[in-house]
Amino acid sequence: MYRGKRIFDLLLAGVALLLLAPFLFVIGLLIKLSGRGPIFFSQTRIGLEGRPFCLWKFRTMVMGAERQGGQLTAAGDPQVSGVGGWLRRFKIDELPQLWNVLIGDMSLVDPRPEVPRYVTFNDSIWRSILQVRPGITDPASLVYRHEDDVLAGSANPELHYREFVLPHKLNLSLPYIRQASLWLDVKLVLITVRQVLFPAASRGEARRPARSAGAER
Repeated sequence: MYRGKRIFDLLLAGVALLLLAPFLFVIGLLIKLSGRGPIFFSQTRIGLEGRPFCLWKFRTMVMGAERQGGQLTAAGDPQVSGVGGWLRRFKIDELPQLWNVLIGDMSLVDPRPEVPRYVTFNDSIWRSILQVRPGITDPASLVYRHEDDVLAGSANPELHYREFVLPHKLNLSLPYIRQASLWLDVKLVLITVRQVLFPAASRGEARRPARSAGAER
């Protein structure tokens, strides 16, 4: 981790939350009007030094989905609500994680956090990953932006994620951890914003497997 990374996180996350506050209020209202259930969804993920923390997202699935499904959600899953599908498409459901950044559970740029069942604590690659705060975006997140589309056609999503997708993500994340810098973080944040604002233009960049973990993954 480079010097000043935490300051970078606090400044950008704080400014983003202030600027987006009216938009976030409207999103919360749309979720509430679309059906029963809370506005936010929380899930235990593994963070810095292997410590569990509560990750926040806007709720995108119907009530009770977490009790019905497994750990993977494919594109077109009927448990995803109408509003939820739109939020997922533009990654708006991830915006509450700016709060996770402010309170120190996450960083803006670093490997995405996994649910406990996918973390192998005694594995050397995981020990390296867990030396940094998990992030909202990183190189692996950009490559696998549309994982859920490919998962929809997978015969065994769970096996495919464990044996192919997750190992590839970890190997994409390791070089970032070693080379992290302020300018690299700025570049990755800008690329992420571009993908969110212009999803069609980046559609071909990540035709790989699945959105993972938890009913709201």
